[in-house]
Amino acid sequence: MAIARSLGIQLVILATLPAPLCWGQEGKGGDTLSYEIEQVVVVATRAQARMIDIPYSVFRVDKKELSFGKKVSAKDVLADVPGLFLQSRYGNHDLRISLRGFGTRSNSGARGVRILQDGIPESEPDGETVVDAIDFTSLGGVEVVKGNLSSLYANAPGGVVNFLSDLYFMRSYFSSMNQVGRFNMRENGFKLGLQNGANRILFTYNYFHLPGFRVHSEEFEHLGNLSYEGYIGESSTLNVFGNFVNAINRLPGSLTKSEWENDPFQANPLAVSQDFKRITQKGRIAVRYFTRFGESNSNELELTGYGGLKDLERADNESYSFATRRSLGALVRFTNRSRLMRHPNTLTFGMDYAHQAGPVTEFENISGVRGISVQNEYNESLNNIGFYVFDQFGVLEEKLDLFVSSRYDRNVFTRDIRIPFGFKDTVRTFAQLTPKIGLNYKFAPSVALYTSYGLSYEFPALSELPNTPLSSNIRYSLNPDLNLQQSLNFEVGVKGNFINPSSEFMRKLFIDIAFFHFVVRDEIVPFSISQKTYFRNAAKTRRTGIEVGIKSEPFEGIELTTNYTFTHFRYAEYATTIYTPVGPIHEDYTGNTVPSVPGHILNLILNYEYEISDDVSGLAQWDCDYISRMYVDDANTESSAGYFYGNMLAGINLTLADINATAYVGVNNIFDKRYVGFININEFYGRYYETGEPRTSYAGLKLSYKL
Repeated sequence: MAIARSLGIQLVILATLPAPLCWGQEGKGGDTLSYEIEQVVVVATRAQARMIDIPYSVFRVDKKELSFGKKVSAKDVLADVPGLFLQSRYGNHDLRISLRGFGTRSNSGARGVRILQDGIPESEPDGETVVDAIDFTSLGGVEVVKGNLSSLYANAPGGVVNFLSDLYFMRSYFSSMNQVGRFNMRENGFKLGLQNGANRILFTYNYFHLPGFRVHSEEFEHLGNLSYEGYIGESSTLNVFGNFVNAINRLPGSLTKSEWENDPFQANPLAVSQDFKRITQKGRIAVRYFTRFGESNSNELELTGYGGLKDLERADNESYSFATRRSLGALVRFTNRSRLMRHPNTLTFGMDYAHQAGPVTEFENISGVRGISVQNEYNESLNNIGFYVFDQFGVLEEKLDLFVSSRYDRNVFTRDIRIPFGFKDTVRTFAQLTPKIGLNYKFAPSVALYTSYGLSYEFPALSELPNTPLSSNIRYSLNPDLNLQQSLNFEVGVKGNFINPSSEFMRKLFIDIAFFHFVVRDEIVPFSISQKTYFRNAAKTRRTGIEVGIKSEPFEGIELTTNYTFTHFRYAEYATTIYTPVGPIHEDYTGNTVPSVPGHILNLILNYEYEISDDVSGLAQWDCDYISRMYVDDANTESSAGYFYGNMLAGINLTLADINATAYVGVNNIFDKRYVGFININEFYGRYYETGEPRTSYAGLKLSYKL
């Protein structure tokens, strides 16, 4: 295969997540609690920083929370993060990840939220992400930083999610994982972890198959991940990361309201007759070098390089297409920790470069089979280069910190049309500077008040730039009227960790409360003409919201989590012309609610951890969610009803000498609630609705042997 040949030569040098940090935490003995605010994160400042010391709302999913339960998609891992809203189209893939309204417009993955795996960009250079190359059964944790991070990362106005491989284990081991569930779901895989004093390596393989709970929604996937870390002396590490995916997804399409009410599990008839599907083969390899040097190791240097290749075969209502995307990237970061005017100061600056290019060939789709003649052929590319600087200045040592950061990005999009017009170049260039300022004040070592104000820009993705029938110049292949999205972001919050180990009641309490207000100009919103999705700008949007996360241990072994999110998102100015089946119509949506965003999200989780003996322990969990109603279009003509669903899980863990066994059973959507799991915004024929997962039971068994 082309992927296998190319990945062998696409090695470059790379850097983002300093491994000694994580290794040092493991050396302290076991997993810390998920609400320990002393935990260190990297993605918030692109350098090591404690959660209590930074002006961001940060949530960390720890290894102990990932030990039990079904982990076949990012939704299973991230569903309980306050403020994060997830919509799944067909089951597990095409997951829409939304933070504070950023990401709601995507119909084919995450947008506006930067996705990383071990600090390496999983997002494409244009900011779009399909989260299908991460083995969720082999994670050691997840870092979620909410809020505007555009001053540090490209296309990250909503935040950053960093999936961390479980690379830090005490002994070499081999383990197998087997999982079955309703609708003939099957998952099988293994992990091999090897380590000595100077090296450690983790290799994982997973096979997944789900015929699906909707007609024509089958998924199957082979997934491999590789992580290596080598220690060079006392202050340097070398990492190598790789992944490979071979997957097929059949796509059932969205339904009208009457179709959904009649049978929410049916498929769009056209999706069946034309065999809508996506066949993906992709791989990536990355290398990272990290070192500390200087007096007291006060300087850090990271060098990163990565390369990947993706082959995508897709059948939809218009064509049967083949696309290849080759990508290369490099990251450079330097951090200095010193004192400035007798005050502690951390200065970080760096550079990110990403290149993506490849041909696309479109044929006629004849009942799900590629036609003979080529309808369209073009080559598209994107070059992104960004430079950033970040400074944390201790105004009052261990009390008040000032944060200043800024990033400059330049994106160049190119499309060369070959057929049917002959060679015709279209180029669009976007370049912007995104500054941000923040303050973090600690009332006590574990309680902080923070605030920030900044500017963010979100560049269009390649899939969002094709020209529209409403264009001011239809001769161009890239839409000349689509502007980048700009927002002014204000946030204020408080977070704290209260621990009273001598108390029998409420020994631990963690709170994280954030208020945000965003003014978004030229918001990029989707619309559809004859089942083809295009994008346009809404003039002005106001977003106001509150996020509340409370995690407590009222009694020993019992953990109670309450998450609540309130949003008030409105179009402040939005007049446009839309196409309907009866022709163009001029509309004014000023004052309307932004679609596909619930006004209220409530999440309650009750965990009971029990210990029968030193070798036998377990977990019982009740998890429930309430999602309020959502509009499905900019006109607010229809809405999906609010819904409540609950999940149950029970698991047991047994250790005998060098053998460990973990078994679990669970039920999702225990009340078998019918609800809309994904909204296809502004669909031309009113096909807005895709149903959520019905009642689904599953069981799993993990066996591990320490070598």
